[in-house]
Amino acid sequence: MTDLAATLRYWLRQSVAHLDFPLLAIAAAILGVGLLTVNSATFDGNNRALSQLMNAGVAFAIMWFVARMPPQSLMRVAVPLYVLGVVLLVCVFLFGVKVNGAKRWLPLGFTRIQPSEIMKIAMPLMLAWYFQKFEALLNWRHYLVAALLLLVPFGLIAKQPDLGTAILVGAAGFYVIFFAGLPWKVMFGLAVAGASAAPLLWNMMHDYQRKRILTLLDPTTDPLGAGYHIIQATIAIGSGGAFGKGYLHGTQTHLEFIPEKHTDFIFAVFSEEWGLIGNLVLLVLYLLLIARGLMIAGAAPTLFTRLLAGAISLIFFTYAFVNMGMVSGILPVVGVPLPFVSYGGTALVTLFLGIGILMSIHTHRMLVKK
Repeated sequence: MTDLAATLRYWLRQSVAHLDFPLLAIAAAILGVGLLTVNSATFDGNNRALSQLMNAGVAFAIMWFVARMPPQSLMRVAVPLYVLGVVLLVCVFLFGVKVNGAKRWLPLGFTRIQPSEIMKIAMPLMLAWYFQKFEALLNWRHYLVAALLLLVPFGLIAKQPDLGTAILVGAAGFYVIFFAGLPWKVMFGLAVAGASAAPLLWNMMHDYQRKRILTLLDPTTDPLGAGYHIIQATIAIGSGGAFGKGYLHGTQTHLEFIPEKHTDFIFAVFSEEWGLIGNLVLLVLYLLLIARGLMIAGAAPTLFTRLLAGAISLIFFTYAFVNMGMVSGILPVVGVPLPFVSYGGTALVTLFLGIGILMSIHTHRMLVKK
């Protein structure tokens, strides 16, 4: 009996040895907020909280598995995963299934996959591997190659069109390039070039994308169409006041005024029920998550792990900033979920995969030679 107890204790210690508990506690707290909010958003109809809890179980298992992988293993899968992602994106372009006007899914017979999700992790892995490989020889040509490696999947995803995922993939790649030492004068030049190309980019946009931007400037021009999402979301946020209407008491939510209330617009549900104070608590949780990730990046022993951890940490910021911005009416509406809060298994698995990578970098840091 004593031997059995000792064996169980040893197994338990080994099981949690590669988990970073501060990071896990923060992510679990945000997930808890998400489960409560999903439950409220779908309380009157198809309650999806149990389904999201099952998604969380799968995501936790993947996080645990990845956390046990040493960073060297992550480096070995960087190039194959990137190549696989690009090949699948090309297959989507050629053979993909069009749903609601967008060709984002690849049929496999028994199911469909969305290859753009792979690139959210494959992109920073690939660029971090690339800069690690040429760490001692970095010059402007390497930054140019890195930009091309980023633009290929970005262009394929934007062509689907899936602007939300393209933004996340583009941001993930840019953060790696930025942390690798991209000069400020180059970034300033790119900003000027981007502003100069705005008229050309405007003409390249789809009609619905241009309409989203125009609606952002004045949602009342189409209050029952393109502007409906923003108007109803801002009403919900404003009506929450300082302390909110209380859990399960959001009128905009339960009278079905908020569209996509359990996915992209779940922040409006949360704001209506918990108010400004609840929003501040949620913002603090996100800031703690990002800060912990950047601390892990700062303590990482190699360029690969520093770049990867830094990019993943700021991806959490991008998710939250873009979602809250679009729901609040300060950014155009794009398909970006609120991290760990919005309903959806694919996004949750991707996010916890990122958490697992951060844990791997942190817990294996003493085993990696500088």
